[in-house]
Amino acid sequence: MVGVVMRDAVIDGMVTGLVVNGVEVMPYVEAELDRRHPVRVLIRSDEPDDLREAWRHLRDGWMATTGRVRSMPAGSEHRGVDGEWSMVETLRHLVFVHDSWFRRCLLGLTEPFTAMGLGPPHVMDQEAELDPDARPGLDEVLAVRGRQASEIGTWLAGVTPEQLARTAPVPEDERWPPYARGRTVRQCLGTVLGEEWAHHRFCERDLEKLSR
Repeated sequence: MVGVVMRDAVIDGMVTGLVVNGVEVMPYVEAELDRRHPVRVLIRSDEPDDLREAWRHLRDGWMATTGRVRSMPAGSEHRGVDGEWSMVETLRHLVFVHDSWFRRCLLGLTEPFTAMGLGPPHVMDQEAELDPDARPGLDEVLAVRGRQASEIGTWLAGVTPEQLARTAPVPEDERWPPYARGRTVRQCLGTVLGEEWAHHRFCERDLEKLSR
């Protein structure tokens, strides 16, 4: 954009290489996000203790957000803002992320996806086990999330740097996500933790709007 006039602009998304009047601003933005959210630094670490702490922090954040939405008007967990996913839909997406990037890519399992999982539209069409008509309640999704969290917590409790550096045992098939082959265990775990952090931030942002 050249010769534009912008005032009170708000940009929220996956932004890279943003140059404003000749200045690359994303390094400043990333540094400020790290300052506000120190868990981001832990998520990028290769040290198992840091990753375990990151997971505890992420779980605590979701527990607090769950308490918050329960104190809001009935049905708030099913309301989206500006076309974005509702809290329940966001949690369903993280169920899908767990099945995809933890169970399949990191553990190498070929079990069916959880039916309530929510992925991108083309994946919903591709993976027959996913139910696009599913309408689970908050407690139902949280029960699945609790089981998945226990899986990650147990795995993280014993993981070593050597295990993190290994190539992930991604199944040799065309199921989602096929482009994960060749990634390390650490990289697959990073996707899980990064998705947890990003979608929690989105959820908190939207609940704040609903509370106004």
